[in-house]
Amino acid sequence: MAEKVTSLQVAQLAGVSQSAVSRVFTPGASVSKKTEDKVRKAAAELGYRPNVLARAMVSGKSRIIGLVVGYLENYFYPEALEKLSNALQEQGYHVLIFMASRSAGNIDGVMDEILDYQVDGVILASVPMSSDIATRCQQAGVPVVLFNRSQDIDGITTVASDNYAGGRKVAEFLLAGGHKRIAYIAGWQGASTQRDREAGFRAALAEGGQDVFAHDVGDFHTENARAAARRMFDVAPGKRPDAVFVANDHMALAVMDVIRFELGLRVPEDVSVIGYDDVPPAGWPAYNLTTIRQRANLMVAETVTALLDHIDTPATAEPRKVAIDGPLVVRTSARLPKGWKPQRTET
Repeated sequence: MAEKVTSLQVAQLAGVSQSAVSRVFTPGASVSKKTEDKVRKAAAELGYRPNVLARAMVSGKSRIIGLVVGYLENYFYPEALEKLSNALQEQGYHVLIFMASRSAGNIDGVMDEILDYQVDGVILASVPMSSDIATRCQQAGVPVVLFNRSQDIDGITTVASDNYAGGRKVAEFLLAGGHKRIAYIAGWQGASTQRDREAGFRAALAEGGQDVFAHDVGDFHTENARAAARRMFDVAPGKRPDAVFVANDHMALAVMDVIRFELGLRVPEDVSVIGYDDVPPAGWPAYNLTTIRQRANLMVAETVTALLDHIDTPATAEPRKVAIDGPLVVRTSARLPKGWKPQRTET
């Protein structure tokens, strides 16, 4: 096995100092174009790669962000995580992705591993954390931002859709469409997104003089959502909802399949269906799902800005609770109230 090429060897070939080589491979460091060209040419000839971990030990900055995700089945997350990774890489950071289950206890174990990597910051994507691990991160000087999740923990920034307002918009739309038996299929009960969407939905229904006609839990999983749809709609016509709000698109698409292809009902003539997220398949002609759009671009921008503020200016950066309004994207899976038309809403 060949020995590793050192920065000293690159410096000698390029005819510059070893510190100049270090500056060339340090993001944000000042170096002339002429020197950079010579160093990069020499590095390419020798096959040199800088030791990022060694540099982190010296500088105290790893330029690594730990990104923790709970599950990737929902179309929303692969797209959002790609945007997060790209945005952080544009700022000179590398991303390490860790998988975790949805329980806070499991997250605490994963966070122990993340802190061992000397990361500069952590993003938790739709997973919870305990106040104990938040305190440990703060003591270690590692800022944490919650993405698509809201928790009341001191010192922690959260970025999510305005899920309460989104739930209200769905209820108001269904009430305006003249529905009388409006149902709800919930997501995972431990998620703030689920909690807030249902709370806003119920509040607006109550203001319209109605309550949830039928309720079941899909747990943010397609198989559970299908089972919930069978229990809810495989009943006598008079006991069947005439509309259903499903807590995310991932489940709503499965619910539509059961309603149409297993039970032989029509969407929206027999049942109106509305989801939440506006994932790419929601706009496919096979579904044309009316839904609340999660504005991933804005959520990512807010998350990255907040995290870098906490990394770069920890003494002055204040924790924030960001709730981004999401528009109702009206397609054809739900009965249109008078005066409404299907539309396309830009991000």
